[in-house]
Amino acid sequence: MCATANGKAESQSDVSPSTQKLTGKPPAKLLTLPTILTIGRVAAVPLLVGSFYVESWWGPAVTTGIFIAAAFTDWLDGYLARKMDLGTPFGAFLDPVADKLMVAATLILLCTRPFEAGGLGHAPWLLTIPAIAIIGREITMSAVREWAAAQDRKLLEAVAVNNLGKWKTASQMSALTILLAAREGSIIGAKTFAYSGVVLLYISAWLALWSLVVYMSKIWKVLLSQ
Repeated sequence: MCATANGKAESQSDVSPSTQKLTGKPPAKLLTLPTILTIGRVAAVPLLVGSFYVESWWGPAVTTGIFIAAAFTDWLDGYLARKMDLGTPFGAFLDPVADKLMVAATLILLCTRPFEAGGLGHAPWLLTIPAIAIIGREITMSAVREWAAAQDRKLLEAVAVNNLGKWKTASQMSALTILLAAREGSIIGAKTFAYSGVVLLYISAWLALWSLVVYMSKIWKVLLSQ
């Protein structure tokens, strides 16, 4: 999934004359619309978990709807931050945290309940393997980016989001949406739907690991050149 861009929202009513005199610029608002959308994604995680364990026909539909809404707001808050210059340092920090919480929670939930569609319940490890790869990669990259930010600009640029990371996020969101929807075994083509989601999740896991290798390779080159 993409991080909220940094920026500042200027509002004269929120700026004290002394602050403007000292900095020459009005301070950024803490809560802009993109940041509020990001906070909403964090707040939606408990709702996702709760609806996942609802023993009713509407449970899978609500869970899938929450996840789709979260994926959409992830795109929307980044778009608004860039288009309207509403990004903030707090939003830039919280955006990837919200994404990782939603993805990790969804992966763990899917691993805790075997599929009824397509007989996937006979191989519970089928989702566990890519889940560990994806979550492990995200934890590793978070640590690497934090370390790079404390070093120098070149290292930070080496771990900037690239096209491979964007493809990883797109395939990951698509796979999880399909797998959540496929929990409703009564839908037409549920078996094919479930298997396509598993295949896409493995592709996402491969892209996640490959992007990690690419990032680490870039870091290694920067370190060797110093």
